[in-house]
Order: sequence, then structure tokens, then C-alpha cells
Amino acid sequence: MKNKSILFLFLLVSLPLLGQKTESHNAQIARHLELFDDIYRQIDLYYVDTLSADTTIGWAIKSMLGHVDPFTQYYPEDDDELRQMATGKYAGIGSVIRYNTKAKRAMIVEPYEGTPSQLAGLQAGDIILSIDGQDMLSVATPEVSNMLRGEPGTSFELRVRRPGEEEPLTFRLTRKTIQMPTVPYYGMVGDGMGYIYLSSFASGSTQEVRHALADLRGQGMTRLVLDLRDNGGGSIDEAINIVNLFVGKGEKVVYTRGKMASSNREYFTTGEPLDTVTPMVVLVNGSTASAAEILSGSLQDMDRAVVMGTRTYGKGLVQAIHEVSDRGNLKITISRYYIPSGRCIQAYDYRHLTEDGRVGTVPDSLTRVFHTRGGREVRDGGGIKPDVEAREDSLGSIVYDVMNSDEMLLYVTRYVRRHDHIAPAGSFALSDADYDEFVQYMQESGFESHRRTDEVLDLLRKAARLEGVYDEAQTEFQQLEARLKTDLASELQRQRAAIRPYLEEEIVSRYYFQRGRAQQLLRTDKVFDRAVELLHDPDAYKRILHP
Repeated sequence: MKNKSILFLFLLVSLPLLGQKTESHNAQIARHLELFDDIYRQIDLYYVDTLSADTTIGWAIKSMLGHVDPFTQYYPEDDDELRQMATGKYAGIGSVIRYNTKAKRAMIVEPYEGTPSQLAGLQAGDIILSIDGQDMLSVATPEVSNMLRGEPGTSFELRVRRPGEEEPLTFRLTRKTIQMPTVPYYGMVGDGMGYIYLSSFASGSTQEVRHALADLRGQGMTRLVLDLRDNGGGSIDEAINIVNLFVGKGEKVVYTRGKMASSNREYFTTGEPLDTVTPMVVLVNGSTASAAEILSGSLQDMDRAVVMGTRTYGKGLVQAIHEVSDRGNLKITISRYYIPSGRCIQAYDYRHLTEDGRVGTVPDSLTRVFHTRGGREVRDGGGIKPDVEAREDSLGSIVYDVMNSDEMLLYVTRYVRRHDHIAPAGSFALSDADYDEFVQYMQESGFESHRRTDEVLDLLRKAARLEGVYDEAQTEFQQLEARLKTDLASELQRQRAAIRPYLEEEIVSRYYFQRGRAQQLLRTDKVFDRAVELLHDPDAYKRILHP
């Protein structure tokens, strides 16, 4: 009885203290809002120039949210990015654009199949001159993108300059609702071997995967590779429903925990599965995140699939959409999620930065051990660690520079003009003569590669000068520079094996679009080959899942 009285007294004392703490927190918020209001009003009154409230307050909002985490963002009422993120839909012409530095204009990079841009005849490499008569010289890519988008059914005039054509071309385009497939490609890729590439999670993703899975089973699939590499996530509901295609009804896939009770939820599979027995490998990499980590992590925790690749991004946070006073929307992190083993795979601590201002990560030594359904050891705090580590080949700096260059795109445009058709996607290959022609084109185009060794050598020179040792080491610096220096043609030939697959992929995409690009990449994909090899060895597959 005495213990109960002490506990009751403690509660009576604690409740007022808790109330004081809440009041103190609210008073602190009110004081800082008052301070912000006073500062803004004085700037508005005394600053030498007139400031736009939309711009200035917009800066403040972005700065504040930028110090919370990268996923908490404000979207004005007229911003359709949020809708596209949630549904995978937007209204526009269906084309990827990027800035061409030499032309100082945005350029069409990839028209999507079946969209207004492709049906009208736009091609990769087309330089955008004007939109409805407005010159696009030096206009930033996001602004050009916004002008290409609009209400479905509205039309505009687009004027472009096409490489190889003397006169500009004019197109009349009508915007429509664009929804890109989240399964750009699936197919049989060998004896009984099925492959599904899932690029994101949006409205309809489950149906796309279900259709692909049913079709492959009808074609005699006995093994499956599910590719989630570079899948940045999306809808948590779609991820759970896709898990449900491979595991039984009533399984808890995810639960969430947040500050508000309404943020605490549990998600179960609710339907009958489509396939619970086909051996499966799930491919992941460092850009596999969010809903893609829920899918891969759940299948790992339930011992339903072997996860292969490299450690995933580590996003264990959940966002929700809240309306704000000006009819805009705030996407805000409301909870952490936990997958079937009970682990949260969040890797980054955005509230506690390191001494140099970077976002800290959880060191492996501080992660906790959890167990899959069959007793295998897994850990929290750092993304999904694959059951089988398989890395893609590292690429030299010149390979990245070539892949992202305007010159490569223009070469591909010239190649397409000279070839009415090519071999089917997955079997196309450039000849040695074609590659030699590409090397010559890159030399004549003025392409420049920013070699990382040159940058490091310059930094070393500066450090040597600061420390007063450069003069006596000058001869060694000159010898090192001479040894590292190569001409462009030699470097492109030396990196032939690495560059040619990406060049072939870009060419194939011009004829067979996204599905062709994905299919072509499998020809030289060593990680995919590892997955196929494992699935052809049932004993090795079983030893991983049931050691």
C-alpha cells in the first residue's frame, strides 16, 4: 500500500511538471515566431530594395526544412511534383530534357514511347529553341520543364534545332496525362529464367508486377530475378501489395512508430499470393531505397528470396502529406518503419550532424542483431545488407564523362540517321569499326574529359607549394604528370570494354525505348549473371536461405 501511495504521489508531482514543460515548449515557439516576424517586418521596412514576400519567405521555409531531413518538403498549390511522386502521373509531353552547355539551351534527351513527344516525331538531341514563341536561350532546365508541362489537352508550339538539319523544325504538341510504366521491362532470359525490372512504386505498380509474373509463369518460368536496383521507392501500400504476391495472407510486413498515435500503424498482407515457391533473387544497390527496401527487406526477413548486390540506401522513414494554409502541401516525416524481423533500416541521423556538418551514419559496431524467420542473422541501422554481395565493375572517370556528354548523344543521333534499323534489343552490338568511328567523332567534337588524376595532381602541387617543397620535387612532379598523361583516342580505346555497352544502350533506346534499354543492359550485367548462376544451383540457393 505504501508503494502505491508513493507512486500516486509521484504521478501527482509529475503531471504539473509535464504541463510546465509543454507550456515552455509552446512559449519558446511563440517567442521565436515573434522574433521572425519582427525581423522580417524590419527588413521589409528598412531594406534598400523592395523584397518579394513569396521569394523571401520561400527562402526561409526551404532553409528551415533543409535542416530537418531531405524528405520533408513544402509544395506550393500549383506544383504538380507531389502528385507525380504519389501517382506516377503528370501532364506534359513525356520527354526527358537536360541542359546542353555548348548550345546554352535545354535539349531533348529521351522521348518516351507512346507519348506526345515521341508520336509528334521529337528525337533525342533536338535543341529547344522556343516554346510558344518564347526564346529558351540560357533558360534553366527546371523552368523549361515547367513550360512543357500544363493542363491535359492544352497545346503549344515547340521549335527545335536538329543536328544534321539546316532549318529549325516546328511541332504542334498537345499535352496529355503521362504515366510511365513502373515495370519498363520483363521477359524470359533463359531456360525457365524470368526477369522483372521494377523501377519505382506508384499507383498501379502491383498490377504491373502481377501481370508480368502471371505472364512469365505462363511461359514456363521456374526461377525469377526481381531487379530493384536504382529504385528510389514510392508508395508503401504498393510495396506491401507486391510482397503479398510472394507470401501468404495475414503476414505482418511493416509497422510504423511516430510521435502521434495516428502514426503508429501495422500493415498486413490481405490477399491470396500468386507465387510462394519459385526460387527468387532480388537485386539491390546503393540507390535502392524506401519502399524498395521494404520489399527487399521483407522478402529477406521471411526467407522468401535471396538478396544480392550491394547495401541499400537506408531510408527507414515514412512521410505523409498535410495541407497547409495557402492550399499548398507539406510532405513531412511522421514515423519510422520496421520490417518483419523488427529492425529499422534507417542509416542516417539527420538530427545529429558530425563535427564537420555532415550527416552521421550508424557504425556497424553499434547496429543490433535481429533474425529472419529461419534464424539467419540480420542487422538494423544501415539499409538492407545483401545475402550475397555482388558489385558492378568500377568505372574510370572518362567513362562517366562520356556517358554524360552532349557529344555522345550527338554521335548516337548521327548513327541513328545512318541506320534505318538495328538488331533486336538484347542482341545489338557495335562493330569494332563503329567504335573506331565513335572515337574519331569524339576527337573532332572537342570533347574534354576532366580526369580525376589531373585534379588530384593539381591539389598535390598546391600543397607542395604551401609547404615549400615544390621546387625540390618539381622534377618528380613533371615525371608523374608525363606518366599519367594520355591522349583522348588512346584513353577511349583503353576503356572500350567499359564505354561500348553504354553506347550500345543509348543507341538501342532510340529504336526500342525504355524496355529496349533495360533489355540491352542485361547483355553485360555481371551482377545479373551472378543471380542467374545462383538460381541454377539449387543447393547453393538453399544453403543461403536455410544454413
